[in-house]
Amino acid sequence: MLDLIAFDADDTLWHNEDLYQDARDEFRALLAPYAPPPDLDDIVHATEMRNLPTYGFGVSSFTLSLIETAIAVTDGRVTGAEIDRLLAIARRMIWADIRLIDEVEDTLAALSADYPLLLITKGDLLHQQDKVARSGLGRYFSGVEVVSDKTAATYADILRRRGVEPARFLMVGNSLRSDILPVAEIGGHAVYVPVEVAWVYDVVDLPDGLPGTVHQVGRVGEVVALVRRLASRGY
Repeated sequence: MLDLIAFDADDTLWHNEDLYQDARDEFRALLAPYAPPPDLDDIVHATEMRNLPTYGFGVSSFTLSLIETAIAVTDGRVTGAEIDRLLAIARRMIWADIRLIDEVEDTLAALSADYPLLLITKGDLLHQQDKVARSGLGRYFSGVEVVSDKTAATYADILRRRGVEPARFLMVGNSLRSDILPVAEIGGHAVYVPVEVAWVYDVVDLPDGLPGTVHQVGRVGEVVALVRRLASRGY
């Protein structure tokens, strides 16, 4: 019997990555007069990865990485007005409407009737809390965990604090790197829900030999049936 089911937030409950894709498009257009290198997207990604240990995940970290990249590739010629445009993009991302993924609310309503639900997400604390509030989904969750990263140690600590054995825990998310593989590592159940638009950081190969506790569905609406099948097998 499962004692706890957790969901990722961004791109599992609501659309998110497309906001970053739009911001990257605007960034390329903004720097076009400076004839930036053709691998600008790769430079931005490398800057993001280098900055993760310092700034963490989320819009703030992403924006600082854009500003750092703009200064570097323009040899410091980027103007204050152009930096202000990047800040305006960030503010628009933060206040963007919450667009729930299809079937999410029905899925949460059905599962919360039988299981305690937990939201586990990473990113800017205030931004993530605000998105949960504006989404209207908070009522389905017994708690919200905003973490700096999602590692096996992170999940183990969350479960320890809540008195839940990993074998009685199930995580639902769109990221193999953050939602699936770390949970499998500690012996928990994980349900992978792929998305069409994924952050390159989250794109990893599914390794061979994964335990039978790792599952994949085509859409979030299939999670309820999967959980019921697991319950019928004694999970």
